[in-house]
Amino acid sequence: MSIEKAKAYLRQFGAEDRVIEFPVSSATVELAAEAAHCEPARIAKTLSFRTNDGVILIVAAGDTKIDNPKYKARFGCKARMLAFEEVEPEIGHAVGGVCPFGVNDGVTVYLDESLRRFETVFPACGSSNSAIEVTIPELEKFSGFKAWVDICKGWREA
Repeated sequence: MSIEKAKAYLRQFGAEDRVIEFPVSSATVELAAEAAHCEPARIAKTLSFRTNDGVILIVAAGDTKIDNPKYKARFGCKARMLAFEEVEPEIGHAVGGVCPFGVNDGVTVYLDESLRRFETVFPACGSSNSAIEVTIPELEKFSGFKAWVDICKGWREA
């Protein structure tokens, strides 16, 4: 079970007991915000893409969308999300519970700048009814991210 994989991974940081299992679905940004009692923007959604160099995860604020020109400029290819049936075998977590914790070897994690405006955020933890509240420095540490990127739109003030 994917939540067990995420918890086992988080154990190395002493954070496995902080994983929250909700009695309701948290599979979408809206459902997760309702379950966590926070604004949707603080849900750290994890999006999976295929690049020329392999599979990557982008962790971004819940109120954002991928900015295709920025994505292409950063990764050198068009933004191509994994198909539903590819996600679990490629990432190690199923759609609705994709997170940057305990992912398959070879998956590279990036954090989007849209997250930096919050003190804490709520990424999923491997199942469609789980999350963990983490600070941004904890997210950096726990995710083993490669780099911060600025590839999302819709969150900055006009």
